[in-house]
Amino acid sequence: MEFPERYELVFPAQAAGDDTIVVHRTDRAGAGGNPIYEDDSGIVRAEISPEGDVRMMASGGHQEPGLPTAVRPDDEP
Repeated sequence: MEFPERYELVFPAQAAGDDTIVVHRTDRAGAGGNPIYEDDSGIVRAEISPEGDVRMMASGGHQEPGLPTAVRPDDEP
């Protein structure tokens, strides 16, 4: 099965609009067997299935990541 290299995760912003974070596929897999994706900082981390199901993963202590409102493959190079 082929997985996208990148996804855009869209979160509701506290101010107007939304926050979009681009995550890249890593060489690790999550508990569901799907790739783990993370942003350049390594703070935003998620397991994403081919169907677009997302399981956000804490990258540090006391972190409670929320779910994105949208998940879309990012075809940008």
